[in-house]
Amino acid sequence: MTHPFLDLAPLSAARFASVEDRVARLLGTEQDVVIMQGEALLPLEGAIRGTAGPGTTALNVITGPYGQTFGDWLRDCGATVIDLAVPFHTAVTAARIREAFAEHPEIDFVSLVHAEAATGNTNPVAEIGEAVKEQGALFYLDAVASVGAEPVLPDVWGVDLCVIGAQKAMGGPAGVSAVSVSERAWARMAANPRAPRRSYLSLLDWKARWIDGGRAALPHAPAQVEMLALEACLERIEAEGPQTVMRRHATAAAATRAGALALGGGLEPYVHRAAEAAPVATTLRVPPGVVASEVVGRALAMDPALPLAAGGGALAKEMIRVNHYGVDATRGAVRGSLVALGTALTESGLEVDVPEALRAVERTWA
Repeated sequence: MTHPFLDLAPLSAARFASVEDRVARLLGTEQDVVIMQGEALLPLEGAIRGTAGPGTTALNVITGPYGQTFGDWLRDCGATVIDLAVPFHTAVTAARIREAFAEHPEIDFVSLVHAEAATGNTNPVAEIGEAVKEQGALFYLDAVASVGAEPVLPDVWGVDLCVIGAQKAMGGPAGVSAVSVSERAWARMAANPRAPRRSYLSLLDWKARWIDGGRAALPHAPAQVEMLALEACLERIEAEGPQTVMRRHATAAAATRAGALALGGGLEPYVHRAAEAAPVATTLRVPPGVVASEVVGRALAMDPALPLAAGGGALAKEMIRVNHYGVDATRGAVRGSLVALGTALTESGLEVDVPEALRAVERTWA
């Protein structure tokens, strides 16, 4: 059997390094960038385990399910964890961060998710970064969902560990991810006796065997198909222009929100304030007596290609997600999603106005 993805020539160290450089340019960073050979959970966990330990006091911000996961990892590392949780329909503020610092001046690590695709909110990282700088804490950021949909600027914001993945707004593969690492973060890892070494989770192994060696020899065989897909994804963003890509996502989010409000039927934005809504995905709350997962199921039966999903876990009953990211950050995807949701809500006995929803989309897109 033959296939274009079989029998590929080995990926050279120089080409691997060139892809890392392109990621660094996308992030506007001069920090070291390490592309890791796995989904973004790999660098997300590796970065925490590399920098946190029994002497760490971490402020873990919870605005969605991933924040809860980070707290579990931090506790498993032996860190003292102070959870700052806010309702999933809103965002955290820099003022809340400063209040936590005032109550716990020993905090030396902050973990935050930029945009929560699962709940549809986004956090003001620039303002939060200023607060973290004042404290002098190490700043860890999950920008997996936000990169490509809104600015991600680790150097400007003072982020020490910025993890990205390509599978959402970047429109790329899920099996490869990256993390930018500041000198402070490398120093914290080097001083951490519990930092993973000789491990798939180890960032220090990448530093010793790849970065410190001048990126001349790869430490292991890379995932060629995923690396080529990531390279193609970066080329596409560069050709369209990062600002254009981000503008397309912001417009898709605004059009989805406006269209859902115009649609009616009791559907309303899950995130209350538009300024706190993520451009990568719009979450919608269904009216009482309606099960979100059933509405999504009926909508997808009409068109399985639509970027619709029910919320995860308990949110499956009340939340609909319109995942307008990557190739689905388009007018057509937004219009198709609203038409299908309108039809599904009508089948539930609710009164909707699909034409008015589409007019709202067109007004926003214009």
